[in-house]
Amino acid sequence: MPAESSGPSEPPQTGSFAAIPKTAGPQPDPVPKNAGPAASVRPDTIVHSGAPSGGVHVGAPPKSGGPQFIPPPAVQGPPGEQQVADDEITRPGPPRRPAPLPPRGPARGGGPKSRAPQFGRPLTTGGVIAWTALSAIVPGAAHLRSGRRKMGYVFLGTFGVVLVAAVVFGFGILSNVGSAVRESTLTGVVIGSATLALAWFALILMSYISLTPDRLPQRGQIISGVVVGALCVGVMAPFAYAANFANQTQSLLANFPSDHDSANPQAVPIKAEDPWGGKKRVNFLLIGGDAAGNRTGVRTDSMQVASVNVQTGNTVLFALPRNLQHVHFSKNSPLNKQFPSGFHAELPNGGLLNEVWQYAEDYPNLGVRGPAALKDAISTTLGLHVDYYAMVDMYGFAALVDAIGGLEINVQTDIKYGGVYGTAGTIKAGKRVLNGEQVLWYGRSRVGSDDFSRMGRQRCVIGALAQQASPPVVLANFNKIVAAAKRLFRTDIPRPLLEHLVNLGLKVKDAKITSTQFVPPQIWPGSADWDKIKRMVATAIRKSNGAAAPVQAGVTASPSGGSPVASASAPSPTPTAAKPTLTPTPNSQATEDQSLAELCGF
Repeated sequence: MPAESSGPSEPPQTGSFAAIPKTAGPQPDPVPKNAGPAASVRPDTIVHSGAPSGGVHVGAPPKSGGPQFIPPPAVQGPPGEQQVADDEITRPGPPRRPAPLPPRGPARGGGPKSRAPQFGRPLTTGGVIAWTALSAIVPGAAHLRSGRRKMGYVFLGTFGVVLVAAVVFGFGILSNVGSAVRESTLTGVVIGSATLALAWFALILMSYISLTPDRLPQRGQIISGVVVGALCVGVMAPFAYAANFANQTQSLLANFPSDHDSANPQAVPIKAEDPWGGKKRVNFLLIGGDAAGNRTGVRTDSMQVASVNVQTGNTVLFALPRNLQHVHFSKNSPLNKQFPSGFHAELPNGGLLNEVWQYAEDYPNLGVRGPAALKDAISTTLGLHVDYYAMVDMYGFAALVDAIGGLEINVQTDIKYGGVYGTAGTIKAGKRVLNGEQVLWYGRSRVGSDDFSRMGRQRCVIGALAQQASPPVVLANFNKIVAAAKRLFRTDIPRPLLEHLVNLGLKVKDAKITSTQFVPPQIWPGSADWDKIKRMVATAIRKSNGAAAPVQAGVTASPSGGSPVASASAPSPTPTAAKPTLTPTPNSQATEDQSLAELCGF
């Protein structure tokens, strides 16, 4: 075998292997001594052809030819094994596993315990419906869930602004309940309700779309679409109710004159800072009209004056008999010239108080209409100025009672009604909830009684209505109440006064209500003592104000119209002529110093 050169082998100049500098010394063999035949051959191994034994000769290239370079054999192993570097030693062993992919963003928190961000699971059909429904209460929730955070925060912030505005508006209404009937407030409610209804409809639709319901299966898309459609309609219902409430209120307010009554040119405009014109008491004439189909015109069968203290709400009801005869009118009234001695004084059995309204309506040439004529006659009779009136037809009143669900009345004795002998039915004694028809019969029946007894029942009906028609009841039945109130409802209360009237009504509800009746034996309707009526009125008002009521002209009258206590040394200054026979059913409700609640057993 020829001798080999002892110098270092010359590194390859071309190929995929790095060249070794000539100055480098002999390189140690990286293969261990105990490596078997499976050990790899270094890439710088030079194979000499022409060896006698055909073996591989490591060393300098032979002189007979140039060096031949053989690339290293391919690494055998499983397909998953990666290709090694040229100078890397390949050893048998398990295949390498690929390194995990880095997270999709910088790790939060740093350190070895930092976690990769968590992503929400795909929504199911129920999840899409639930998140959409939640957006109806918390706008923006669905957008936040779907990853549209900017839009979600915009919706959430807008909702917060609307909520704060609604709370401020609500507190403003609660601090001044009467402002709810302002024309500007009602118009604002209608416009605001319509705007919010459309906005909430669009919100639900956008929230549903943001949750990508198209990724659901076909059945889920159908179910969620139907449910969300119903939800879109449902969220508009409260706003539609509010708009309808405002519209109904506006239609009711159309019955009130926008300005003062044209028939009363002396009426002064309403001032917000002093709506009652400096008065300590304001007087309302409450009329129950009877306009039955078999009667011509309107007869005012129920007439009561409510004198209200504007500071405390304490109220006195003055009930006037419908058959009070020959009333007088003020000096400036055209009817005073027509009847200087009293209304139809020339007729012994005519000239009833409930005929005054219709008489003025039948003769418009006198220059005064029915409401003004009746107000003037009652003002002159009581010695009080009647400020405003309100008339409701009897059948409209029955509908009003039905609208609030009936009235609870303490019926003291059985009341028969219908015909002369009460053949239509009987209202049994005891505390009962009466419907509209029963309340109407309770207040109007004269079977076994007379006008004066039914006057006492009528005041109990008014007191029960004032007590039981609470704001929640009115709101719950508002549409029915409006429909009933429109029925032959007439008034001269100006519209600008309504908000102040509502606040006054709330005072009356919690205040003391007393009653004075001008019935026998105190007052005989066929031959009334007009001065005595005025004294009774003055005494009742003093008691309502809390002042001591002095005895005047030997008479002490109770707020409920009880029997006067006459002094032996001070007879009545106004002698009367022969009086009619005593009423067959004396008014047993005339009790000294009792409120209406005590008299009627509320």
